[in-house]
Amino acid sequence: MQDKEVATQEKPLVVITGASGGVGTALTQSLKQDYRIIALDRNESEEADESHELDLTDVDSIKQAMDKIIERHGRDIAAVVHLAAYFDFTGEESPLYEKVNEQGTRNLLEALEGMNVERFVYSSTMLVHEPQVPGHRVNEDTPIGPTWPYPQSKAKTEAVIREHASMPYTLLRLAGMYDEKTSVPTLSHQIARIYEHTLKSHFYSGNTNAGQACVHKEDMVDAFRRTIDRRHELPEHNEILIGEEHAVSYEALQNRLGELIHGKKQWKTVVMPKPLAKTGAALEEKSEPLVPDDFDKGEKPFIRPFMIDMADDHYELDIRRAREQLGWEPRHAVFDVLEDMIDNLLADPHAWYEANGITPPDWIEEAEEKGANPERVLEDYLAHAQCEHYRFLWAHFFNVGLGAWLVASPATLGYGGAMAYSDMASGLLLALFGALSLSLKLGWARFACAAIGLWVLFAPLVFWSESAAAYLNGTLVGTLAIGFAALVRPTPGVSPAAAMTGPTMPPGWNNNPSSWFQRMPIIVLAFVGFFVSRYLAAYQLGHIDAVWDPFFDGTRQGLNGTEDIITSEASEAWPIPDAGLGGIVYMLEILLGFIGAANRWRTMPWVVATFGVLIVPLGVVSVTFIIIQPILIGTWCTLCLIQAGAMLLQIAYAFNEFVATGEFLKRRHKAGAPILKIFFTGDTDEGPNESPDENFQRKPTTIIGDALGTGVNLPWNLALCILIGAWLMLTRITFGAEGTLANWDHLIGALIITTGVIAMAESARPVRWLMIPLASMLLFTPFLHGADMLATTNSLVCGVAVIALCLRRGPMRGKYGSWSRLLA
Repeated sequence: MQDKEVATQEKPLVVITGASGGVGTALTQSLKQDYRIIALDRNESEEADESHELDLTDVDSIKQAMDKIIERHGRDIAAVVHLAAYFDFTGEESPLYEKVNEQGTRNLLEALEGMNVERFVYSSTMLVHEPQVPGHRVNEDTPIGPTWPYPQSKAKTEAVIREHASMPYTLLRLAGMYDEKTSVPTLSHQIARIYEHTLKSHFYSGNTNAGQACVHKEDMVDAFRRTIDRRHELPEHNEILIGEEHAVSYEALQNRLGELIHGKKQWKTVVMPKPLAKTGAALEEKSEPLVPDDFDKGEKPFIRPFMIDMADDHYELDIRRAREQLGWEPRHAVFDVLEDMIDNLLADPHAWYEANGITPPDWIEEAEEKGANPERVLEDYLAHAQCEHYRFLWAHFFNVGLGAWLVASPATLGYGGAMAYSDMASGLLLALFGALSLSLKLGWARFACAAIGLWVLFAPLVFWSESAAAYLNGTLVGTLAIGFAALVRPTPGVSPAAAMTGPTMPPGWNNNPSSWFQRMPIIVLAFVGFFVSRYLAAYQLGHIDAVWDPFFDGTRQGLNGTEDIITSEASEAWPIPDAGLGGIVYMLEILLGFIGAANRWRTMPWVVATFGVLIVPLGVVSVTFIIIQPILIGTWCTLCLIQAGAMLLQIAYAFNEFVATGEFLKRRHKAGAPILKIFFTGDTDEGPNESPDENFQRKPTTIIGDALGTGVNLPWNLALCILIGAWLMLTRITFGAEGTLANWDHLIGALIITTGVIAMAESARPVRWLMIPLASMLLFTPFLHGADMLATTNSLVCGVAVIALCLRRGPMRGKYGSWSRLLA
């Protein structure tokens, strides 16, 4: 035992900073047989012979570590290997670069002044050199010209070493490191993009023939080992590039990875213009929420705007100096090791992502939680998406045809001006993006088609088109373009976990809020609103001379109530016909009603939310318009009343789906999932894997009963409240009420109807409690406005009746998971 201790003491001393890291640990293991290793790091090294805590930014910490070394081993040190450094891949300046890398190295060199260090070895990077172009290699004489903060800090640290080092030194300028399980971030993220088959994996913003040299961890450790072993033979001060001579191009990597992961020998890579790529990267970066890690797992987009500028950088190395001075030659080649990397990825995706510091996509975690093979989930999803895409190719061909139709429309339908130019331009763009949509990889083109369709809907209103044919054409073509782009499958952006795993019915529910049966009433009611709006807009645009109103006269000569209201100052204050705007909103509701399968409450939360954004505000606007009609304009609009009633019923029928999606997002948030991402891509949920399946092989009456009665019912007490609300709205007619009291009756009555209709949804039943403060106002308004005995009695009876009636909840046939406890 004593002989072993003596032999250990006789070994040359090697001090390694940052020894607890991956490279430091591997280097320690390689050297410890022939050298005594002292680790200096903020964390203890289990492999080293000794380990001392070290903070490069703290002079006292460095002095204490050196005093311990001197006390135990004297002042002779064979080599100091300086690995410790600050690094990030944000591309942003950080004070830690100067504090840790530059000042920290200066502190370390000053602490070594009184010691006999045979060689100081610094871990630098090849990126301190100016980037080259394919065909030109980097050597040690290539000018220094780093292009982003990390290598800039390395270049500055090299200058610190040249200025302050009183011992021989070697600057090892290293290529990007990899091994069979991990790799430099640029390569690991490239692998992840292709594995996940994301849209980004097909785009690049630079020269695809450019590449950057890599070095295997074993070869890197060997280079350090040889530098230490030859510390006496090397020049007093020198720099050596360490890396593989051949830099595999980005395109070659793409093709090799595509073949190894997906069996595709050529991975389609499209070169994107730099300004467009930088704009996209900036928008994606800015869209990431600045929230705690438990919300979005703390991961920002990897591709940053600064990386776009570096996309053409080429680093192919001339390693003749490494051969001559170290006798070093790389024994590995990244192109060959890729196969082992991918084998490790496919064998355990979650472990590979964790080892490379990348947040795994949700479908990997969810598949593993449910005992499924993540690779199989992805393969099934891709196969399913491809099958669905080919089934619906006809829709994209139709959009090309609709584009051609738009181009020819002005000539065939006889309209001109700005409307004609708009349709022709829109037609050309629709045909272009419709053709691009034929490729499954260009799913984004479908969103462009939908956006063009939306403009085609708006254009006749924006230009106040006098042509009824142009208005009809815009309505039909715009609607069809959006439908063919957005409604057909596969829906772009849905995550594999959401599409291939998870339940159809929300946990704890006994009805499915996204089923076709529950969407049918909403779509039918939206059609009612659309037809009414379209009819009123035609009058506003001058396409028809009159509109129908069987009950109300206008305040202006020759106009009925509907005509008076839709040509009033309130209506004409809009820059486009307000009825036409309402028609577009109703049409969008119809289209959104058709999007997605019966599990869209979790696969497409953004659609459900958009549905709500359209329905609820439009409902508020409709009710507000009804309220102001007799108060500000002095008459009523029969068709507007029909519209408002249809809109309120839509809210009642849509409310269940809002609740289901909200509860789903809440569950995923508690599970630590990235909510913003899930909002747009969906996710799996608690419960068994189910395929959406709805039985239409039943009697029509049964289907209609399910559609009208599931999750929505009208208890007798709510029905009476709604009738009382209608009675109050009509006190001008029934009691001849006038002035402020009539206005209050009308306002309160409209709001009672609104809350009563919304409360028809079982999941919204607590809304009925809002009737109590509304009805309470009826107990005071007669006395505040000097009402006669009859009007006072009517107001008091109605108020008391509504308060008493709304106390009863009514029957609840549905179960709504955790939401049920709120349904008092």
